[in-house]
Amino acid sequence: MGRLFDGPWPIVIIIVIALLLFAAPKLPAMARSLGQSMRIIKSEVKEMKNDGKAESTEPSGPVEGTIVNHPKAKSGEPTDGTDVPPSTRA
Repeated sequence: MGRLFDGPWPIVIIIVIALLLFAAPKLPAMARSLGQSMRIIKSEVKEMKNDGKAESTEPSGPVEGTIVNHPKAKSGEPTDGTDVPPSTRA
């Protein structure tokens, strides 16, 4: 007498039939959810790969904590890091 569960195929077929019988109305929602999850995972992996590249490049914007003097500021007047020239401050 042959054994029913010798290989994985009989178990897979039974699971597929059970899903079709009991979860058929829920299958479209489950497939949509699976697709959204795969898109999220794909975008996160892509972002993780790009994170290492961004750190190795030189920063292009201003760095917090540095004082930037305004180009129109008069020399000899103290600057406090604002971007408004000293002659027009209120």
